[in-house]
Amino acid sequence: MSTNIGKAMRNAKCVMRNDFVKPELLAPAGNFEKLQAALIYGADAVYFGGENFSLRAFGDNFTRDEILTAVDFTHARGKKIYAAVNIYARNADFDALADYLKFLDAANVDAVIVSDLGVIALARRLTDLKIHVSTQANVTNFHAANFLCEQGASRIILARELTGDEIADICAKCPVELEIFVHGAMCISYSGRCWLSKFLTGRDANRGQCTHSCRWKYNLVEETRDGEFFPVAGDERGSYVMNSKDLCLLPNIADVIRSGVASLKIEGRMKSVNYVAGVVKVYRAAIDSFCDNPENFTVRDEWLDELDKVAHRPYTTGFFSGDGKPTEIYSTSKPKRSANFLGIVRNFDASTMTATVEQRGKFTVGTRAEFLQPHGEIFSQTITSITNSDGLQIFDVPHAQQLVTIPVAKPVETWSLMRSPT
Repeated sequence: MSTNIGKAMRNAKCVMRNDFVKPELLAPAGNFEKLQAALIYGADAVYFGGENFSLRAFGDNFTRDEILTAVDFTHARGKKIYAAVNIYARNADFDALADYLKFLDAANVDAVIVSDLGVIALARRLTDLKIHVSTQANVTNFHAANFLCEQGASRIILARELTGDEIADICAKCPVELEIFVHGAMCISYSGRCWLSKFLTGRDANRGQCTHSCRWKYNLVEETRDGEFFPVAGDERGSYVMNSKDLCLLPNIADVIRSGVASLKIEGRMKSVNYVAGVVKVYRAAIDSFCDNPENFTVRDEWLDELDKVAHRPYTTGFFSGDGKPTEIYSTSKPKRSANFLGIVRNFDASTMTATVEQRGKFTVGTRAEFLQPHGEIFSQTITSITNSDGLQIFDVPHAQQLVTIPVAKPVETWSLMRSPT
């Protein structure tokens, strides 16, 4: 590709565009159940990690057989599936990496998400896989984006440190697809390239083994006073510099889409199926609503309420607005939520108006529950009875993932999530 690529685009003025294209909604798939939930609740594409070479070594990563099943399930629904192969590789990794990349190519994975230039070169030499350059590659300008395009990248996932204006400027001056994160946990280190976990525990975050050391509580020790600890406290000037809030760009979704990005990515391969389904449904509704009627678009309160129901830290718009507001949490690293996840509807019997629910949290007769449906409206009711698989009436559900039957006030879709207020 010519090194003069994009000359005309490089002279373009940075503006939020009116000729936007509807972006892809890309969701995390920490395991096959989460992949199913993401697609059923409206994602256009999912991303996953295999048993090696992705940055979530402690997740429920996919075996090769599970990858084949996941690809079939995804493609049968006309959606796309991307494999994260985004470690920074060492010399000893490359023989196994070559075999794995060939497998992903034969499995018909739609693209690989890659950080390491050596892995990019290997994938280009051995496969026909599309290459998406990971946010770990720290792309913060159109010069780098265009260089990676010339190296064969078909998509670039921009660094999270960029403002909306910077993103729009790169979009105007780069000919390949661009992707940004719009929701989920934020790493305190620059684009996730952190050595803190490696230094403190020996587990390398850049090889998928992060211990989230940034969210631990710390004290200061003065070197001549061994064993004398001083708490790290905050005041009006701030402190607690390492514990980041969670990203939420829903309030800015109109400007996100107008910037010209091709894909909006949700973080969370380690999060629950409740998180994946709830967040995907909100962003699906917001993207569709804006693209159907951009002139009259507003962010709905019920969308924000829904995002409060999944486990999260306080939300921030990160660097997108460029407003300099703090992105750290000054009190706790623990997530919060406004609803408890109780179960998943596995079947609905219209003749008896009953639902079979796979239990995921404690509930009893008398619990006030609401049902989040993949397509229908949320509705609430009180659980009036519970029947176990032996046909016996029970008061509560004692075993994890037990199948029980409950009466429902309205028809309910399979894969609906049952929840209760915290």
